[in-house]
Amino acid sequence: MSNLIEYEDASEEVRAVYDDIRTTRQTEYINNFWKALANHPPTLRRTWETLKEVMGSSGEIDPLTRELIYIAVSVTNGCEYCIASHTAAARAKGMSDKMFGELMAITGTANMTNRLANGYQIPVDEQFKNT
Repeated sequence: MSNLIEYEDASEEVRAVYDDIRTTRQTEYINNFWKALANHPPTLRRTWETLKEVMGSSGEIDPLTRELIYIAVSVTNGCEYCIASHTAAARAKGMSDKMFGELMAITGTANMTNRLANGYQIPVDEQFKNT
């Protein structure tokens, strides 16, 4: 397990990222993901900047849908931490228990059919290409 770097023990570089997280998220809380990445400040900074841009910038996909996608990918990858943190974020953005159930059904079905298509090595239909 990684050492978790608390704010009071952090370098100035890490504190600057923590401060940006707090400001951006409007919270005093820094979660363990960031505290673990703080063991390598360049990774912490790069990961925060990427996440902030992808999950927090304006775009065609609304914030709740972004969180739902993050949950689905995290379930597929088996990341307990990301499932928990992004489920909490999705609930804060309005995800209901029914939505979560539908998301899990879709994710499970997609994983099953993906594996079947890969296992059978099914060629892609011409009408699906270049759409």
